[in-house]
Amino acid sequence: MPSLSIIIPTHKRPQILRECLRRLENQTIAKDLEVIVVSDGPDPETAKIFDVTTPKLLTTHYLEIPKSQQGVARNHGVDRVTAPLCLFIGDDIFLEPDSCKKHLEMHQSAVAESRGSPLPGVLGFTTWDPSLKINSVMRWLEATGWQFGYPQIEHYAHQVLPKEIQHRYSYTSHISLPTEVAKKIRFREDVNLYGWEDIEWGMRLRDAGVQLFYEPAAKAFHHHPMTLEDSLKRMETLGQSAVRMQQLDPTFDRIPRGWKKYFYEILAIAPTMRGKHARAFLRGIARVS
Repeated sequence: MPSLSIIIPTHKRPQILRECLRRLENQTIAKDLEVIVVSDGPDPETAKIFDVTTPKLLTTHYLEIPKSQQGVARNHGVDRVTAPLCLFIGDDIFLEPDSCKKHLEMHQSAVAESRGSPLPGVLGFTTWDPSLKINSVMRWLEATGWQFGYPQIEHYAHQVLPKEIQHRYSYTSHISLPTEVAKKIRFREDVNLYGWEDIEWGMRLRDAGVQLFYEPAAKAFHHHPMTLEDSLKRMETLGQSAVRMQQLDPTFDRIPRGWKKYFYEILAIAPTMRGKHARAFLRGIARVS
């Protein structure tokens, strides 16, 4: 039986998926891994990677589902897991060689500290892939937390995150948890816009008493170049999906209200990076409100 099952949703990106899998082959505990790739929609080029005549260094499973969305793909992946722990990553997430080992070690340590409470999850660290040309937009997204908010939780390294903020960091691009938890607390399948589905899932983990440990030693690189145009389009989509998510779950807390909304409106006037993104986010909210 494998020690860790890795679930990777993908959609018509065979080249980047190949590199993601190559990084998994180089894991120090590769022989203890099970990799489950779920193609969100059929794709012959992706399927070729898993041709049965090609020797594999990893135990891999490949399945295709009708085009849905990442949450549906992850749920199908969880149904195939055989390891006691599972790790969610994206197809553009390149793990450092000892990342999987670090996840397992943190789980062992966290279980010892759980004292009978629900078994915890482990958040790994992700930053931009240094092989990319990292531009000012990408640096801004990382520093502000609009892409990954790791600068805001540096002082919780190797510790459990406070309950009141942990859902904001339930990044499904690099998070592991006990399989029994993943099977019970599944991703919503009634959302069709990108953004926030992992945060909503994190809210339900939190409410079930599942703690989240942060292990920066489990490191990964995000291979996803981002232009200003890409980022503003993404921000507008995040505004739209925030409204949709709140319609589904009234406790969802990512839409600015009161003084926070006023602050966003003031920011949106400025011709700065922050102002442009605030304007795009509010524009997305307005489109569906």
